[in-house]
Amino acid sequence: MNNDEIEVVRGSGNVFKDFDYANADIEQSKAILAARILTLLDEKSLSTRKAAALTGFQQADFARIRKVDVGRFTIDRLVKMVNALDQENEVFIGFRPRNVSVSHDHQPQSV
Repeated sequence: MNNDEIEVVRGSGNVFKDFDYANADIEQSKAILAARILTLLDEKSLSTRKAAALTGFQQADFARIRKVDVGRFTIDRLVKMVNALDQENEVFIGFRPRNVSVSHDHQPQSV
């Protein structure tokens, strides 16, 4: 271990935004949904083939999610996949001006 100073950089909570991705909020939402799908597959001990038979989605869709290849998925398709795995979704959307940090007690606004 060396004695060099370590710079600590606090992230925004969205790694895609921190790395300046286009559509960072969409990418973050897709990543969260894909992670939930992976958790459900693991909890239910489902292979991609069994998940396809259970839900009606293609085996290749689940294989892509297992490989964290979610580029061709839309948010609504991922939500439908979560629903097909017997889960309900509750979505909150909040609005704030750009470049304003969010406090931890920030509550989403109703629309």
